[in-house]
Amino acid sequence: MRETYDKLVRDDIPEVIRTDGDEPMTHVVEGEEYRERLHDKLDEEVAEFHESGDVVELADVLAVVDALAAAYGSSSTELDDIRRAKAAERGEFEAGVVLESVRRSSESPGRDDNGGPW
Repeated sequence: MRETYDKLVRDDIPEVIRTDGDEPMTHVVEGEEYRERLHDKLDEEVAEFHESGDVVELADVLAVVDALAAAYGSSSTELDDIRRAKAAERGEFEAGVVLESVRRSSESPGRDDNGGPW
């Protein structure tokens, strides 16, 4: 019997499968396909966290984020530096503030974290 997955997995998973007495069929992806599969994996891990609410799933999300950072020429340290700078400028997400609306003055364009409209 063969089960089909066609998804990015952690590097040691093929050996775990062999240890269980099964034979994995794998191939290695690089470049743009690797980045695309990391994006898919991030979606998968976030969905698993939403479903379970288990912080263990958040560790998987962070592992994929670290891999994505590396795939785009960055590092988890650089990401953390950016996160800290944004926190220093705009705060964290600890207080649970929900923005309901903004009454604009005529000279205020309003910007979100990415420079776009809120």
